[in-house]
Amino acid sequence: MMTECLLKVLVVGDGNVGKSSFVHRYVHGQFNKDYKMTMGGQERFISMTRIYYKGSSGCVVMFDVTNADSLVSCRLWKRDLDSKAMLPDGKPIPCILLANKCDLSARTVSAECISKFSEENGFLAWMETSVKDNKNISESIRRLVEEILSFRGDVHHQTGDVQPLLDSDCAANSQCC
Repeated sequence: MMTECLLKVLVVGDGNVGKSSFVHRYVHGQFNKDYKMTMGGQERFISMTRIYYKGSSGCVVMFDVTNADSLVSCRLWKRDLDSKAMLPDGKPIPCILLANKCDLSARTVSAECISKFSEENGFLAWMETSVKDNKNISESIRRLVEEILSFRGDVHHQTGDVQPLLDSDCAANSQCC
């Protein structure tokens, strides 16, 4: 028998790495090639992260494989997260590193570099993603949710039992995503 639970999962990273497109692809199963960058996020967000992070069960930190600076910034995002959101035992919340835009040929960050960076900075795992090509979108969330559930003493599951909610399940709840 499956137990239903609500999880707050953060998606953070520098501007223009694909965070909003990732969420849209995951929830609605669509990619909008004409998407415009979310406006006004970074500067206002920095001052309210403690409130934003509160009650989080897990986090996706995303960067763009064609922009090495966006990977470097992930270290700051992870440190900020670890200082403001933790499990009841004081350990960091589960966090996965996503290397987005792997469909582009202008790649500047190697898999070896990402792997080393992920390990050195305490990410539970990393995955290459392409929101455009729908590569590893559901798989990355499934991996994160499985890790979150493994930390929760009140939830017993097997890998096949993880069923993240989709937009049809969240239609009446705008806070679901």
